[in-house]
Amino acid sequence: MISEKDLLAKVPTQLYIDGVWQDATGGKTIPVTDPATGEVLAHIADAQPEDGIRCLDAAVATQDEWAQTAPRVRGELLRKAFERVQELKEEFALLMTIEMGKPLPEAIGEVNYASEFLRWFAEEAVRITGRYSINPENTGRAIVSYLPVGPCFLITPWNFPLAMATRKIGPALAAGNTVVIKPATLTPLTTLYFVKILEEVGVPKGVVNVFTTSTSSALSTPIIADPRLRKVSFTGSTPVGVTLMKQAAENVLRTSMELGGNAPFIVFEDADLDKAVEGALAAKFRNIGQACTAANRFIVHASVADEFAAKVTERVKKFPIGRGTEDGVIIGPLIDDKAVAKADELVQDAVAKGATVTTGGKKVDRVGSFYEPTVVTGVTKGSKILTEEIFGPVLSITTFIDENEAIDIANSTEYGLAGYVFTQDLARGQRLIERLQTAMMGLNVGVMSNASAPFGGVKQSGLGREGGAEGIFEYLSVKYTMTPNPFA
Repeated sequence: MISEKDLLAKVPTQLYIDGVWQDATGGKTIPVTDPATGEVLAHIADAQPEDGIRCLDAAVATQDEWAQTAPRVRGELLRKAFERVQELKEEFALLMTIEMGKPLPEAIGEVNYASEFLRWFAEEAVRITGRYSINPENTGRAIVSYLPVGPCFLITPWNFPLAMATRKIGPALAAGNTVVIKPATLTPLTTLYFVKILEEVGVPKGVVNVFTTSTSSALSTPIIADPRLRKVSFTGSTPVGVTLMKQAAENVLRTSMELGGNAPFIVFEDADLDKAVEGALAAKFRNIGQACTAANRFIVHASVADEFAAKVTERVKKFPIGRGTEDGVIIGPLIDDKAVAKADELVQDAVAKGATVTTGGKKVDRVGSFYEPTVVTGVTKGSKILTEEIFGPVLSITTFIDENEAIDIANSTEYGLAGYVFTQDLARGQRLIERLQTAMMGLNVGVMSNASAPFGGVKQSGLGREGGAEGIFEYLSVKYTMTPNPFA
């Protein structure tokens, strides 16, 4: 595998505007640190408001030409990007591990997941359809076309730096749109490296533009206010998403919002407990618990709660902690010290209200932003851990008696992204599909994300879908044309 030093030397640190890598106005930079060591990995360009507008200028100037590019050409460029990312799989994985902290095997998994969006939308680019119909009165013919929505502003989070970039850029380009992308300041290197790959495979200048900045609002606000922009896609917290939607409303922009989550994980009395435990560990501790789909509330039938807790605790106690590049590590660092403090606050609040910590429950005494993998049982109503997104390696268990109670607990949140249900009762599983107020559900599985499936939420977890056959239509506008009856 390539050394960290040699890898970092390959990663751009400048802005990419209209096909040119360039410094930010004023030459300011931002440090990017390794959350496992606190060491500075690189200094990246700190864009100013005028740099953001220059990115939009380039996207606008290129939009018409890119929209007229043959779908097959757009698809082939995405396919080449897929192949190139796969060739550089180990490099992308190492880069994510050192800038974000996730264990290297999980980073490899993200590269595979992320690149599938490129392959999927490479195939979808040539399958954008429309329809032709005779109107009921037979006075004319209706032609329905799907056309590119126009320049898009894509804002990605720090927790899945490659997958969130490909999940947005893939469908945008496939549909014929140009983009401006702003990666998270905490983990920008992966996106910068990916944009370099897009340049290498031949994506024309101006089609993809990227800026990094320490003042996100100062740059995002004027871009969203610009009447030339036609779409905003954001993944992140609900409060920020609400602010962006308010700004987007001024110009009636198309929006896609993948926001916060508070996923319930329901274990019924008839569940296969061994499978439920495996599902729980995957749903909770993948990405060190820092995923919007991470199980947040484990709602377990009272008759099996003790056994479930014991099995989970036994496994979690053995989780190795360390830098993600170390062999066998399952729990890497959280993204920063604020995340550690948040996880600990929720655990201590639950304990103060009657819960019991069966393993973990404190910051790890070592350099870096580490928090022990934790299991908390007997969580009572009113605990903040039941209402706030944890975003850390903390598994909290509360109990229920009957199905209606479980559903009431699960639905008692403003969020509605993901949910998990473990039961061997087919009819019950079908009922939960209809009664659980989430846009996605894992039935007897702990991982559900797939490039071929629509990802998104309901309630305050967002709107719009990414991935699947539905994903490309988020980047297309519907146009209806009436023509006369040709036989009249």
